[in-house]
Amino acid sequence: MAALTIRNVDDAIKQSLRIRAAQHGVSMEEEARRILREALGCAARSQPLGQRLKQRFAEVAATDFELPARQLPRRPPHWDEMP
Repeated sequence: MAALTIRNVDDAIKQSLRIRAAQHGVSMEEEARRILREALGCAARSQPLGQRLKQRFAEVAATDFELPARQLPRRPPHWDEMP
């Protein structure tokens, strides 16, 4: 594993990170790792796209949503045929 040092972080950002880490019951380092992992999508790549979308929109998706019936695509016009 690589080490990372971040300099010149605003005091307000550091305090927000400290509070967020405490709310999640983890260290500031672990919280920063989680934030970076989420922002860069490292954890999301392990799941297929459909599952990631379902998880991302679970809070706003209606549970009674029904997919519309699929239809066959229309036939393309035959430009070479003259009436």
